Amino acid sequence: MTAEAAGVGVQVQLSVRRGREAIAFYREAFGAVEVFCFEGDGEVVAQLAVGETVFWVEDESPEHHNFSPETLGGATERLLLVVDDPSAVLEQAVAQGARQVRPVEVAHGWLLGRVADPFGHHWEIGRPLGHWPPREGGPSI
Repeated sequence: MTAEAAGVGVQVQLSVRRGREAIAFYREAFGAVEVFCFEGDGEVVAQLAVGETVFWVEDESPEHHNFSPETLGGATERLLLVVDDPSAVLEQAVAQGARQVRPVEVAHGWLLGRVADPFGHHWEIGRPLGHWPPREGGPSI
């Protein structure tokens, strides 16, 4: 099997409570498209896409060591959603039920804001202000 045939890469899987609600939120807040969905025994596993980026949403299953941030009391990851208009997408996410953590502002060579979605995952929403990665002498973290 070639790397191309296997789809080699990294895709994040988000464990949530209320999987169907999470899929609807990501669709409305970020314009996600449902690529694949399996529902059975009251649980859902779905593959979503935003632009060319694919991610998975699944109902948590503690018996398989998949816990939602709501169960853990916080998330262990933070996602970065790169968009043309970070302010508009952040506002759209808040209108759909996300909580603003940080407003959109210039930071580290990016226009960047942050929300916590209703399922406990944190999303930085932004875009680079110039060539990325920066050339020598560019912004440092």
